[in-house]
Amino acid sequence: MKKTSSLFTGYQKVVTSLNSINDLLPPLLLRLILAYEFWEAGIMKFNEENWFNQLDFPFPFNLFSSDQLWVASTWFEIIGAAALLLGLSTRFFTFSLMILTIVAIYTVHWPGEWHTLAELGKGFTITDNGFGNFKLPLIYLVMLMPLLFGGAGKWSLDYALNQICKSE
Repeated sequence: MKKTSSLFTGYQKVVTSLNSINDLLPPLLLRLILAYEFWEAGIMKFNEENWFNQLDFPFPFNLFSSDQLWVASTWFEIIGAAALLLGLSTRFFTFSLMILTIVAIYTVHWPGEWHTLAELGKGFTITDNGFGNFKLPLIYLVMLMPLLFGGAGKWSLDYALNQICKSE
């Protein structure tokens, strides 16, 4: 019985230690990796020719020209990446990048045609073998959710600005 009690106490200490960094490390790591990925995508668009004219966008995005959408997505990815890196207006940019990612899944990564869940499942991959490739953007959506619901964490400008506002 004594051994079980000491194991439980040891476990509680580990959990307490992990909980103490919960608002520090996980949101920072999510912000860093997502910032890198969106920065890379934005810079790629910045340095390439517009290929959006080949895509069919859903409403209301189809009301804009492919050039307008190209510029908007490029700059939302670049500015959103910088904001995530700094933890500035994190929830706004997280939500914006989630919308951008959902539209990207719909227009670029979703299979053109599927009739069964098994066929759709073939698109849950990183490379497009004719079945779509929505795995990576779906992973990004899931990674963005903790930032949307939980914020940027304590190692962010959002947190620092909030602390300044509280002290005034």
